[in-house]
Amino acid sequence: MKAFQYVTATSPASARALVGAEGRYLAGGMDLLGEMKEYIAQPPILVNIKALPGLSKIEPGEKAWTFGANVTVAELEDNAELAKTFPGLQQAAAEVGSRQIRNVGTVGGNLAQHSRCWYYRHRDTLCLKKGGDLCYARHGENRYHSLFTGNTCISPVVSNLAVAFGALDAVVFVHRGKETKPMTIAELYAEAWRNPESHNSLEPGDLILKIEVPVQQRRSAYLQMSDRALFDWALVSCAAAAKLDGKKMSQARVVLGAVANVPYQVEAANRFLEGKELNEATANAAADLLLDKPHLQAHNGYKLPIARTLIRRTLMQLMA
Repeated sequence: MKAFQYVTATSPASARALVGAEGRYLAGGMDLLGEMKEYIAQPPILVNIKALPGLSKIEPGEKAWTFGANVTVAELEDNAELAKTFPGLQQAAAEVGSRQIRNVGTVGGNLAQHSRCWYYRHRDTLCLKKGGDLCYARHGENRYHSLFTGNTCISPVVSNLAVAFGALDAVVFVHRGKETKPMTIAELYAEAWRNPESHNSLEPGDLILKIEVPVQQRRSAYLQMSDRALFDWALVSCAAAAKLDGKKMSQARVVLGAVANVPYQVEAANRFLEGKELNEATANAAADLLLDKPHLQAHNGYKLPIARTLIRRTLMQLMA
């Protein structure tokens, strides 16, 4: 890879000052180092943020839980109290890569990772997301690509945690300039829906500090389907959360992953579920709303029945 400088930051402010406009932050490095080895990313400086104070803690609370950006995915997976309070989040964490990856990969890194589209990842291909003028996946191999997109790029978001956090109404706190900006999961990825070159809404120098999840006494669940049972990206993933009074739902949320360039939810589906009895007929009707008007490509139509099944199963799992 190209030579670079390496420096360790001691505070978010110093990290921001050091990274400048072209540097990159390094925590687990599972995504970034791969990009650098393939010459997709060539930052002149890497700013080590592993030692930033307070970013490696899971802090339970009566009203909300806080997860530092440097908490590892394995720590989410292994937290017994988390599994009771936010089972969908624990389930999503357990599906990230292999155990070796989860031991190193961080919560912030999982949210901020870049596209896994093979055209984007190929060093010799100047695709739309890398500043070119063509999305090669649209007329090429698009088996793993989006069913829904707001622009001409069909690379899907691949973060498991973003899908689970989205269903739980999480707020992401981002250090931007001299301020800390709270962002919903929808806001964190909104720019990727509008702009084909964006992976998320983070600007150069932005640093994810923590994620806050409100405790609303809601049940949650996460399921995904992959080509292989272990150590593989999701073909489709689904997270759901809702309060249940018997079988009657309130504050319901359903979010899909790997079907759009953002964690995909449809407000009409969430509104439909409000006050409804949780059963298969209701789940199927919600799936109709979520999967309305897909942009099918030559090879990804198989995702539709998978998504429909996962929506139904994930919602029904809330009663388990």
